[in-house]
Amino acid sequence: MFTARCILRSAFSALNVGPSSSASASSSTTILPHMLNSARRYATEATTSQRSPSEVNAALARTSVLYKTYKPVTPGIRHLKRPLSPHLYQGRPLRELTVPLRKRGGRNHHGRITVRHIGGGHKQRIRLIDFMRTEPGPCDVVRIEYDPGRSAHIALIKNRNPDLCGGKVWSYILAPDTLRAGDVVESFRQGIPDGLVPGFVDSKDIRGKALESDSNDGTTETQTASTASLALGVLRAITIKPGNVVPLRLIPPGTIIHNVALNPQGRAILVRSAGTFGQVVAHESSGKYTQVRLQSGEVRKVLQDCVATIGKVSNPLWKNRNLGKAGRNRWLGRRPRVRGMAMNRCDHPHGGGRGKSKGNKQPRSVWGWLAKGKRTRKPGPKGPKNSNKMVIRERPRGKEKRGL
Repeated sequence: MFTARCILRSAFSALNVGPSSSASASSSTTILPHMLNSARRYATEATTSQRSPSEVNAALARTSVLYKTYKPVTPGIRHLKRPLSPHLYQGRPLRELTVPLRKRGGRNHHGRITVRHIGGGHKQRIRLIDFMRTEPGPCDVVRIEYDPGRSAHIALIKNRNPDLCGGKVWSYILAPDTLRAGDVVESFRQGIPDGLVPGFVDSKDIRGKALESDSNDGTTETQTASTASLALGVLRAITIKPGNVVPLRLIPPGTIIHNVALNPQGRAILVRSAGTFGQVVAHESSGKYTQVRLQSGEVRKVLQDCVATIGKVSNPLWKNRNLGKAGRNRWLGRRPRVRGMAMNRCDHPHGGGRGKSKGNKQPRSVWGWLAKGKRTRKPGPKGPKNSNKMVIRERPRGKEKRGL
């Protein structure tokens, strides 16, 4: 007991800053050196160097910082893990490109709940994202911002055209991965401008398979083979950059894309979530369709006049986040989900009974629909004939998905 008191007394005397305690401080550093040399920190950055070497760590050796974790001074931040994004703008969004979000709590105009588990949450403003990208010309990326309405980050861009009206100069787009402030993006939705590439004249007759057409007597009408290949290489060097919008007929096979449209005059509707990407597989010889592999693994046909954005969607580490506590779900506007087995018989097909029992029934939703294994989408090649002509290969399921 006396020895413990002496150790505690010397430790507390080491924390004094007066001149009389200098001798005791020097002698106590040998007892508790960590109290003098280390500062108290609540947030730490998880690095790959904290783990033993492995193949995954070797692949991520160049990425020193991935997530931000916290010292568990409270239970709510013990498991909190957030992807680090130091390039995000810390201020407020451009107010002209936002509208207020009117919360309805999952209720329709009759006041009845049509979507469960929605309600509350922090006040938000909806960012108006430009999924059309109709304005041609180069645009400067001003900053990368956080968007509470989606998992991906967004980029504020400014068009260089001085003749545009005020509403079309500024716009928000989905930020591709590696896009940063100061970069330049461009939309080629209207086609390749004349004179952009010497020796190349854009036309909707030019498809992904060929850039030259032979006449009946064997001579080339527009471009020779060497000139066409040179012009094609220059064209791809200019247009195939992250953030550029290009028609599918001009995108080479193997290119990573996102924001894929299904209508030549429509907005982008496929591959928009954080970290997702598609890939151009092949151009059909007919010149009408392009085969695109989606994030799920499905390969489907898309009209070659439709457009897509080059690159992969930003914020790929979003899927590995950990909210840490139930309250953060409530801040996001998500209400608790009650298991059907915990309900009464009148409230859910799994409810009722004594103890944990769902009555040997197949898993079902609250409305009685089969929850696992029942197909709800119109089938593709493996289903009835001509049921879904656009699907070349369905997404992998079951053993095929697991690689067995």
